[in-house]
Amino acid sequence: MGTAKYTVIVAEDEILLLNHLTEKIQQYAPDFEVIGKAQTGDEAYQLVKQHNPDLLITDIRMPVMNGIELLENVYNHCPLTKFIIISGFSDFEYAQSAIRLKVSEYLLKPVDPEELTLALRSIRRQYQIEQKAYEKIFNESMARNSPEQIAATLRDYLVKNYNMDTNLNLIADSMHYSPSYLTKIFQQQYQVSPLKFITQMRLSQAKHYLSHNPEIPVKQVSEMIGYQDQGYFSRLFKKNTGMSPLDWRNQPENSAAKP
Repeated sequence: MGTAKYTVIVAEDEILLLNHLTEKIQQYAPDFEVIGKAQTGDEAYQLVKQHNPDLLITDIRMPVMNGIELLENVYNHCPLTKFIIISGFSDFEYAQSAIRLKVSEYLLKPVDPEELTLALRSIRRQYQIEQKAYEKIFNESMARNSPEQIAATLRDYLVKNYNMDTNLNLIADSMHYSPSYLTKIFQQQYQVSPLKFITQMRLSQAKHYLSHNPEIPVKQVSEMIGYQDQGYFSRLFKKNTGMSPLDWRNQPENSAAKP
C-alpha cells in the first residue's frame, strides 16, 4: 500500500493563526491533508458532519460553539475522529476537562512545530495499529472477491463487533477502496449504510437488555452496546423509538418486546 492520507479539519477563530497552523501541518506532516478550515465552532461541526475526518484540531476558545462543546458534538456524531486541542496557558486546566472525550493531544500556544509534528506522529501510529488489525480480514486478497462477498464479510464483522468502534475509512483503505465505494456496495446488498446498520444492531440489543434485564442500569446498557455517552444514547433511542430507554423498560409488555 502507498502512504495513507489522513484527513484533517482545523478550527481557529484568528485567520492568521488558522492559515499558519494549516501551513505547518502541510510542511511537517504531508500525509495529513487539511480538507477544511473553520473560524467558529459551528462551522467546524458542519465540516465534520460533511467530511467525517480522521482528525480535528481546534482551539479551546471558539465563537458560537466553544472547543469543548464542539468536541462533545463531534464525539457523538463521529466517535472515531481523533482530537488535538490547542489552548493558551490560562485555558489549559479547562481544556483537560475534555479528557473523557479521548482527546489525543494538548498543544499550548504558540504551537511549536516540533510538538505538532510529534502529536501528528502519535496519531499516525494509532491509526496504523488499528489498520493492521483490520488488514487481517480486509486486505488485497479480500478485495478480489465479488462486491456481494465483500459486503457479506463486512456485515458479519459488524454483527460480531457491533458494540466496538469500527473505522470504515481504515477498512476501505486496507482494500484500496474509497469509503464511499465500500458504503455503496454494502447499501446495494442490504439497503442500509454500514453506519446505520451498526446503529440498528446497537438499538436492537439495547431493547433486549431494557426489556429482559431490569437489573442493568440504563448507563450500563448504553456502555454495553458501544455508547459511552448516556445522554447521546438516550436521545438516539428516543429518536428511533419515540420513547426514552426508561419509558421503554417500564412498558407493561416490555417482557414481550422484540429485540
